[in-house]
Amino acid sequence: MSLNLPRLMLLTLSLFASSTSLADITIHDSEGEKTFSKVPERVVVLNWDLIEQVLELDVTPLGGPNIEGYNTWVAQPHASEQVADIGTRAEPNLEKVAALKPDVIIAASPQKDLLDSFSEIAPVVLLENYQGDYDAGEQAIANFRTLAKLFKKEALAEAKLEQLHSDLASLKQQLEQSFGQELPSVLPARFGSETTVFLYTENSSSDWVLKQLGLKNALPLSPTLWGTKQMRIDQLKDLTDAYFLYILPFNEEAKLKKSFLWQAMPFVRAKHYNSVAPVWSFGGAMSLRYTAEAYTKSLLEIAQ
Repeated sequence: MSLNLPRLMLLTLSLFASSTSLADITIHDSEGEKTFSKVPERVVVLNWDLIEQVLELDVTPLGGPNIEGYNTWVAQPHASEQVADIGTRAEPNLEKVAALKPDVIIAASPQKDLLDSFSEIAPVVLLENYQGDYDAGEQAIANFRTLAKLFKKEALAEAKLEQLHSDLASLKQQLEQSFGQELPSVLPARFGSETTVFLYTENSSSDWVLKQLGLKNALPLSPTLWGTKQMRIDQLKDLTDAYFLYILPFNEEAKLKKSFLWQAMPFVRAKHYNSVAPVWSFGGAMSLRYTAEAYTKSLLEIAQ
């Protein structure tokens, strides 16, 4: 027996609503649960770590902040000319973002105070990357998985995370082959000037990498909001057993090496120092891999 027209219409609408509901994407960001009816296609990203994360998921954002700076400091993966520059991370340009007509805007901790303004343009996903009580490495991985769910890239994300852990085990083995089972104490840093350095605290992604590689931090520091602490170089004068790794770029590198203060450091006299290729210490999940590779390469060069 055939259904009458009103009942058929109701059934069709019910099935349509059910299939639409099944297609919804629900994620949990730093504000709570958020639902999208479809995969966002027009994406604007407000922070460097999140540009990295979406590019690693084979998603090219329409816009991001200070793209030239991103390609210098973050370096991997490269942001192409397709990504429009929307201003700075601290003050993204609202008009430029609105002109891109995004389906979603992805923000991090530095843009938290701007969310109300950006939410008038498009739905906002907030993925905080640094807090004093966060483990930055674990948080980067969690944010990567959240974005993978948003863009329906879970299989790709899990494959990359599996590769990350496989690479960490391989890199640790390489270090043990060169240094023995008792791996050295290491102090990664970025130079602020010829006389100051930024060191990484226990909640930083750098410290997460050291732990995964089986390396000790030569100067453990309590957690800070951004996982760094500025110190004078002369405060490192007692680190007699440390291997000092400084991350590039540093424009005054040649000048530094001529300074008497630098030459007096015990790790310099012992030739236990080396530069590290540019990696972003405040990056996403795959920056953990790039950092581990860069630290290992730098240490193996010292060991040769």
